[in-house]
Amino acid sequence: MSNITGINAAANPNPNKSFEVAQAPTDSVSSLCFSPKGNYLVATSWDNQVRCWEIQRSGNTLGSVPKAAIPHEHPVLCSAWKDDGTTVFSGGCDKQAKMWPLMSGGQAMTVAMHDAPIKELAWIPEMNLLATGSWDKTIKYWDTRQSNPVHTQQLPDRCYALTVRHPLMVVGTADRNLIVFNLNKPQEEFKRIQSPLKYQTRCVAAFPDQQGFLVGSIEGRVGVHHLDDAQQSKNFTFKCHREGNEIYSVNSLNFHPVHHTFATAGSDGAFNFWDKDSKQRLKAMSRCNNPIPCSAFNNDGSIYAYSVCYDWSKGAENHNPATAKSYIFLHLPQEAEVKGKPRLGTSGRK
Repeated sequence: MSNITGINAAANPNPNKSFEVAQAPTDSVSSLCFSPKGNYLVATSWDNQVRCWEIQRSGNTLGSVPKAAIPHEHPVLCSAWKDDGTTVFSGGCDKQAKMWPLMSGGQAMTVAMHDAPIKELAWIPEMNLLATGSWDKTIKYWDTRQSNPVHTQQLPDRCYALTVRHPLMVVGTADRNLIVFNLNKPQEEFKRIQSPLKYQTRCVAAFPDQQGFLVGSIEGRVGVHHLDDAQQSKNFTFKCHREGNEIYSVNSLNFHPVHHTFATAGSDGAFNFWDKDSKQRLKAMSRCNNPIPCSAFNNDGSIYAYSVCYDWSKGAENHNPATAKSYIFLHLPQEAEVKGKPRLGTSGRK
């Protein structure tokens, strides 16, 4: 048995032999997102930058070419692509969201403003609107051609997490509130749920079929929640990102775009692949030497990107930019890691 109790006991930032992205941010990475139209990866960082790389694949080898970057005035916390793959949105501690026409080489412009940092944002192509969630306890919807929001939705507390699969949007706020919206009627709450997890929400992910969502918390646990009252018996929670008495935050949840299994990444420096339908872990990867604060699949699920860096879970006093190098890695998922398995005790028929 291992006697490791601290996450930094292992010295290797890359025990899974992933491919390192060139010229990673100089401070902690806060979000990762792939273009929906190609292998372009965007990262936001606490060094106030938004960066883009072109990811190139040759057989079982991945390379990365830095393409462009833009600055914010303060740390950047979130990012999203427009559905046509031309434009990137980013938001952060300068209380503004920027629209960056990356593929045309245009200048970034401010398209959204809040009274506090913007923690989450999402482009909603079905509405042709940008949704921004802030610590000012609002969600705002923006037509990027206008200077004022088309709608401001009050939240019960600060926005910590947001996920959209139109018409479903789920917002996780402080105080363990989960606010569900039907975006066909965005000006009213569809349902308000107390998180099935006992501690602070860190991340949410809507089911690909829009029938429910995942929620992850700071106590190394994930909840699987169905929206239909008739499906409540299918709800469950499970433990992950724990080792002995050490409990780590679940920082990121990503559904595989093809198989609809999902990945969790945590402050223990590990990422795992899961199948909610058969309630099985498909693959547990080796722990890196620092937390994984964010991760993302590319558009066809053939590449999984994740960052390894300080995640601020122990406050600013434990952060030393001079020694805390930040990495972004690219993993090539094998089919056995991400393809679901038949439910236990069945023949595999659905």
